[in-house]
Amino acid sequence: MKPHIEEHFTASDTVRDIVIGMSDGLTVPFALAAGLTGAISQTRLIVTAGFAEIAAGSIAMGLGGYLAARGDAEHYANELSREETEVVEKPEAEAQEVWDVFKSYGLSPEECTTVVESLRRRPKDWVTFMMRFELGLEQPDADRAWKSALTIAGAYIVGGIIPLSAYLFLSNAQSALKLSVIVTLIALALFGGIKGKVTGVPVFRGALQTTFIGGLAAAAAFGIARLIS
Repeated sequence: MKPHIEEHFTASDTVRDIVIGMSDGLTVPFALAAGLTGAISQTRLIVTAGFAEIAAGSIAMGLGGYLAARGDAEHYANELSREETEVVEKPEAEAQEVWDVFKSYGLSPEECTTVVESLRRRPKDWVTFMMRFELGLEQPDADRAWKSALTIAGAYIVGGIIPLSAYLFLSNAQSALKLSVIVTLIALALFGGIKGKVTGVPVFRGALQTTFIGGLAAAAAFGIARLIS
């Protein structure tokens, strides 16, 4: 008999951070370089502005990831403290909440009562149950904030270097733009396909969506800069 293997999306927080950083890293510097190319022809200025944006963008994105992770940790700690207090001060109300949770899953009143009484004898497990099933909260990693900041920032830098690489090797801005478009669209397609594979989205659709968004942003930036100049 062939064993049953369930396939679910279980990507870690690190994978999500890479997706966030890489998506913006590929798109924003690409759009900036394209926009500048529409206004000026000096690749040196485009590269300088591009790397300045990568530095600022990676710091901003990393800081955003850090604050978001810190906020999650603080929210979890506050709710945990509240649940620990309520289990002691309002045991009957908390017991009724547990009863309601199991009732919603179709358990009989007798089964609900048995489980509730079992949890009441284990206050720590009771609090953990309330955090997970009443509030939908999982205890975050203690080092999550710094890991998130560094991962997002690093992914942003890697993604941002790709569209600028053409301007490092070619002195003609228009030629560099053409090469940057080819390289970046390929990178966007590959990244979108990989992201789709990880998240369970069809690979082709993931690649198409990511490429379309990145290309549209660059085209808009180029057109606006050309119009203004």
